[in-house]
Amino acid sequence: MRVRSMRVGPLSLSGAIVLFSNPAQAVFLLPWLVVLGCASPRPSSAPLADPPMTTHFQKPETAALKAELVARHGEASRARIERGVDQVAAQWRPEDGELEAFVREHFISDPKVLEATFGRMERVFEQLDGHLNELGRELRWATDVDQGPLLPVDPLFAAYDPGAPVTEDLFRAKVGFVVLLNFPLTTLAERVAHAKDYTRRQWAETRLAGRFYRRVPSEVQQQVSRAGAEADLYISEYNLWMHHLVNERGERLFPKGMRLISHWNLRDELKADYTDAAQGIAKQRMIVQVMERIVTQTIPAAVINNPRLDWNPFTNAVTEAPSSSVEENVPSGQARAEAAPEPDTRYARLLAHFHAARRVDPYVPVAPTQIARAFELQRELPEERVKAILEQVLTSPLVPRVAQLIEQRLGRKLEPQDLWFNGFRPGSSRSEVELDRLTRQRYPTAEAFAQDIPRLLRGLGFSKERAAYLAERIRVDPSRGAGHAMQAARRGDFPHLRTRVEKEGMNYKGYNIAVHELGHNVEQVFSLYDVDHTLLAGVPNNAFTEALAFVFQARDMELLGQGKPDAAAERERVLNDFWQTWEIAGVALVDIAVWHWMYEHPEATPAQLRDATASIAREHWDRYYAPVLGGKGSPLLGIYSHMISYPLYLPDYPLGHLIAFQIEEHLHQKGPLGVEFERMARQGAVTPDAWMVGATGSPVSAEPLLRATEAALAR
Repeated sequence: MRVRSMRVGPLSLSGAIVLFSNPAQAVFLLPWLVVLGCASPRPSSAPLADPPMTTHFQKPETAALKAELVARHGEASRARIERGVDQVAAQWRPEDGELEAFVREHFISDPKVLEATFGRMERVFEQLDGHLNELGRELRWATDVDQGPLLPVDPLFAAYDPGAPVTEDLFRAKVGFVVLLNFPLTTLAERVAHAKDYTRRQWAETRLAGRFYRRVPSEVQQQVSRAGAEADLYISEYNLWMHHLVNERGERLFPKGMRLISHWNLRDELKADYTDAAQGIAKQRMIVQVMERIVTQTIPAAVINNPRLDWNPFTNAVTEAPSSSVEENVPSGQARAEAAPEPDTRYARLLAHFHAARRVDPYVPVAPTQIARAFELQRELPEERVKAILEQVLTSPLVPRVAQLIEQRLGRKLEPQDLWFNGFRPGSSRSEVELDRLTRQRYPTAEAFAQDIPRLLRGLGFSKERAAYLAERIRVDPSRGAGHAMQAARRGDFPHLRTRVEKEGMNYKGYNIAVHELGHNVEQVFSLYDVDHTLLAGVPNNAFTEALAFVFQARDMELLGQGKPDAAAERERVLNDFWQTWEIAGVALVDIAVWHWMYEHPEATPAQLRDATASIAREHWDRYYAPVLGGKGSPLLGIYSHMISYPLYLPDYPLGHLIAFQIEEHLHQKGPLGVEFERMARQGAVTPDAWMVGATGSPVSAEPLLRATEAALAR
């Protein structure tokens, strides 16, 4: 699903959700990086005031100071002096005191002292990041973990970000300036150009300095945290009781007790309905209608998470549910049959993210928009390159050929719901009911899944010893939302796996998510506990941890005892990977386009953003999907909850699929999975192409998946 972390420095100073894997890359990203979690109970949708125009300070004259330092420390130190002084001057403010005195005292020319300082920094920042991460996890425990109804105080705790003032405090304490004076800030272009030449120590130094290339006031960072918390809580409680969806004949197509979160569970249920020969397509069409009403905000507000009302999503009629149909122990609420639409809450939450990001913009001149920060600083892949890769998949001539194969299997023309066609996966012919029975029997509780982790890891190719090592360092909790992986940030703490466990036990949807999150957690253990420098803990960006999680998730049926894939199953896997990448690539482009629209229309209201998002989603649908799936003018691509909870995260998914495919190709040639997975994860947070070359021998590319799809179709 997604990764969550709260490191100083975005500390995330993710996770989603870092969200991210390395604090130096996320320092100024929105707080879902710093504090992922939930929100204030009465959020405001009003735009935040523009930041004060006091964020730019006149740089002090430093030429004489540099010359003095060179004379004192020698010509060999000139390059370090000139760069370090410039880096300090760029962030120095009048209230920081006398720059010259600070520089004279804290420039380090002695290699032994510099080495000792680096070591001290690495140790202290690991502890600082780690304990703040743990604090954030505790503050959000009630809103992230399913412990029953929320107390009124829980969202208030979740919205508080203890890491918000840390970077500014480190500047005020002059620690940040010591780093900038003695270690090099690098541009993405520099890191890419020198990737082959950097030592591991040099990589660690770039990540150390990278924590301090922005100086965002704590009050601005707290706004970011509140926006992320509000959006996350909104999404985590956005459930639909499917038994209370009715068609024109008043029929209930879904079983009693089925509660699905949008969008994740709705999508997964749609996929599962391919095995229902009697009512599957009717269920799918109903889910599509529900999704479109969520995007357009024509869904009646009263039916959200309310099993006391019946709703026809085609006519939008709302009626009181017969008492005999209402589930036991349901959330408190009213049974008033009102059809008034949701008041654009979805887009108010997204706008809150945008306005918080604008408050950050003036403090990050190297990346003055959230879009630039997401690509250049967090993802370390330029936006244009990412979009070109996605376009390469979306416009591939292989798309209509794969679509034709799907039509043959379904025996009908494709429809919009076939965006999520699930028929290529091995084992997909098994009914959801049967799969639910298997998983509920095996995992009645989250603890049962935790106890089975050693067996699961051995089944994936890890040795008995390494499986035990990993299982000892992973904790499992029942999730209030769809699920996520929350990483640890210091050795001695442990990552947490969260997935939804219903009263009857873990259903297949929850199990499938749990296996995915387990992939995140295994990467998180290796890339923290076994990396040579904790400053490099993590992976290059979220696409990589998603890719490694996809490698696990692709084997979920095998781990259920449904057999290992043969050559035919391998062909199916390739086609499935291609179709899933094609599906999410368009969604990612919508996410990017919506953020460009917000920057172009900074005064937009939630209603205007709603209309713009639906319009952008329709344009992308008609360009890439309607020729294959029909449904001209569908806003379906706007349904993904990430757009609201974790803006600009979605491009990591298609990239993750492409990276996962490159990893799978390597595993087929080299294997075994356990040994190679560990070797890859221990590379840590270097740049994307450097990581991929180290892992598989090739940079990030769509070509391996396209070549394999061509071969699969030929067979």
